[in-house]
Amino acid sequence: MGCALRDSNSILVTGGAGYIGSHTCKALAAAGYIPITYDNLISGHEWAVKWGPLEKGDILDSQRLAEVFEEYRPTAVMHFAAYADVGESLEQPLKYYENNVAGTLSLLEAMRDLDVKQIILSSTCATYGLPRSILISERHPQAPINPYGTSKLVCEKVLADCAAANGLRFISLRYFNAAGADPDGEIGEEREVEGHLIPLTLSVAAGRRSRLTIFGSDYDTPDGTCIRDYVHVTDLAEAHVLALKALRGDTTVAAYNLGTGQGFSVREVIETAREVTGRIITVKEGPRWRGAPHGWSRTRPRQKASLAGSRGVMTVRR
Repeated sequence: MGCALRDSNSILVTGGAGYIGSHTCKALAAAGYIPITYDNLISGHEWAVKWGPLEKGDILDSQRLAEVFEEYRPTAVMHFAAYADVGESLEQPLKYYENNVAGTLSLLEAMRDLDVKQIILSSTCATYGLPRSILISERHPQAPINPYGTSKLVCEKVLADCAAANGLRFISLRYFNAAGADPDGEIGEEREVEGHLIPLTLSVAAGRRSRLTIFGSDYDTPDGTCIRDYVHVTDLAEAHVLALKALRGDTTVAAYNLGTGQGFSVREVIETAREVTGRIITVKEGPRWRGAPHGWSRTRPRQKASLAGSRGVMTVRR
């Protein structure tokens, strides 16, 4: 009995209906690939799947995964499907280990059965934990301080073991803070419960919220608030396409940080939003978030900073 041939342009994208996954599907299509979105739509959106077919399913459903792999015969996988709320992971660690770790194992088993040897993992700077230096490079020790970061680190280690055992080729992309939306306005960021600083800040500026809470103002930073490296989601998407090309070239195993190279504090982001929108943004101070380090950035934070010139970083989907 014959079998379907692999389509070298077909890429299975788990979590492709989510924020970063959907932007990456657009970038894949623009580069000539066919993104096959595999998503259970718990946090993703069917309207965000515009550049390839949508196959509904859960990464823990091995039978459904096998059906999709058999039908499309992808040559590579981009793995975005995961829970990613640090606070929730502290309250429900088993939920994160089951979905993020066991789900990745299920996916790798499906790949093994169909001899798919290339995968790009959506990882995170949360694998580093508390910064041991101002600069965070890929050589920084990985010591996560919350279950979310630990779940992603375990996935990285599993991929490394599979690479050693059976020749799996993989790249782990450790994101800093994703921000912004598609410059063409075709897709964007939408969550049932929003917990990210820039969308929340702009919601206050737009009058949809009365005020913004700063969680922690006593950190060891220039203005007392957390510092983060905000990277535009379109740049993240392009990085995934470059990673795919690298896997099809000489790269077999690699890990890269994805950031802009500049850190911005919570207060700096809020002040920039005030300048850009011309609106009053009322804030109050609250307690620190559990499980969050004071600074995540690829480079040294600036004493004075402006986000106004960065690539659409203040853009959100309305």
